[in-house]
Amino acid sequence: MVCDYQWIDSVQGAIKAGIPNHTDHSTAMTRGALKAAILLVGLGLVLAGSRPISDCGDRIEDDGYPMERHEVVTSDNYILTMHRIPYSPKTGDSLNRPVAFLMHGMLSSSSDWVLMGPERSLAYMLADAGYDVWMGNARGNTYSKAHKYWPTYWQIFWNFSWNEIGMYDVPAMIDYVLAKTGQQQVQYVGHSQGTTVYLVMVSERPEYNNKIKSAHLLGPAAYMGNMKSPLTRAFAPILGQPNAIVEVCGSMEFMPSNKFKQDLGIEMCQATSSYADMCANEIFLIGGYDTEQLDYNLLEHIKATSPAGASVNQNLHFCQEYNSGKFRKFDYTALRNPYEYGSYFPPDYKLKNAKAPVLLYYGANDWMCDVNDVRKLRDELPNMALDYLVPFEKWAHLDFIWGTEARKYVYDEVLKQMRSYE
Repeated sequence: MVCDYQWIDSVQGAIKAGIPNHTDHSTAMTRGALKAAILLVGLGLVLAGSRPISDCGDRIEDDGYPMERHEVVTSDNYILTMHRIPYSPKTGDSLNRPVAFLMHGMLSSSSDWVLMGPERSLAYMLADAGYDVWMGNARGNTYSKAHKYWPTYWQIFWNFSWNEIGMYDVPAMIDYVLAKTGQQQVQYVGHSQGTTVYLVMVSERPEYNNKIKSAHLLGPAAYMGNMKSPLTRAFAPILGQPNAIVEVCGSMEFMPSNKFKQDLGIEMCQATSSYADMCANEIFLIGGYDTEQLDYNLLEHIKATSPAGASVNQNLHFCQEYNSGKFRKFDYTALRNPYEYGSYFPPDYKLKNAKAPVLLYYGANDWMCDVNDVRKLRDELPNMALDYLVPFEKWAHLDFIWGTEARKYVYDEVLKQMRSYE
C-alpha cells in the first residue's frame, strides 16, 4: 500500500509547471501565493461547512447512542483504547447482555464499525439487537498510540507486526471485556487484519478458544498468495523479502493520521469535489472495484478517520504472506530467525488449534482476500461452521465496512448466525 497523499506532490508539480518564467522574484512570489492558497483550502475551507467527526466516541454520541472509553494495558505494556456501546437507546439498558467484540482491519480503527450511521453500521445494528458492543483498537493506531515506557518517537515502539496484535492485544482486550461484563465468552467479529489477528490468537494461544462463542471473519486474511491488489503486488517482491532494510523499516510508523491530513482529505474527497473519483479509485485499487456499493457522500467521513496508522512491519508481514503463499510468522532473515524461532524459516501458524466455531464471509471480487485463498483457509480449519460467499458478484474487500448494502448482504447474515450461538 502507498501513501494516500501523493496528490500533494502532484499539485506542487502543477504549480511549478504552470508559473511563467518572467523573473525569479515574481516567480517566487506567485509560487508562494499559490502554495498558501492550497494550504488555506486544506486547513480552512472545510471549516465553512460541517466537518465530519473524526473521533469514534464523539461520533457514537452524536448518533444518539451511549458510549464508554476503556483503557487496557497489554502484557508487553502497550496501552490500548476500546470504545463501548453498552446498549441501544431503542432497547434501553438491561442486565446480562451478550457481548459482541469487533476488531478492525489494517490502517483502520473502531470508527469503521460506526461510520455509516445508525441504520447501516454493524456496531449499531448489534446494539439494537441486544448486544453489549465492544470495539477494539490495535497498538499503533489513532486510539492506541501509547506505552507505559516507550514514547512513539522511539523506533522500538513500532517494532511489531500483526503477530503481536494477535498474541497480546486481542487477548488483553477480551480478558478485560469478560472481567468488566461478567460474561464467560464473546461473539467475535473481525474484518481483514481483524480476522488475521484472531487466527493468530487461537492458533498460538489455544486457551482463548474457550472464550469465543463464535468467530465471524469478514474478508478473511490468512493465505494471501492469490491476492490481486496491484498496490501490494507491486511492492511485495521487494518489501516482502527478509533483509537488513526490512529490519530497519520495521521500526517505523506507517501512514499515521493527523488533523492536517484529515482536513486535506476531507476537502479533496467531498462528493461534489472534482477529486472525488480519485478518492474512490484509491479505495478500489486496494480492495477491488465496486462502484455500486460506494456512497460518495461517505468519502469525506472515511478521510476524517482513515488511515488510522500502523507499523511498517504489519504491511511487510502481509507482503511476506503474498510471496510465500503461507500463513506463518514474521520472517526476520536466516540470521535472526534461529534466535526467534529455533529454525532458519518462520513457523506456520497452528490452525489446527482454532477449535472455536469459525464462520467465513468473503466476496468474489475481493482483491485482498481471493476466493481460492479463503477456501484454502476453510479446508484447514477444524471447526468450520459457515462458508458464506456474499451473493453479490462485485463484492469487494472494503464493502464489508463501507458498502451501502452491507446490512442486506452481510450483516443480516452475521446477526442471524450470532443468535444461533446464544
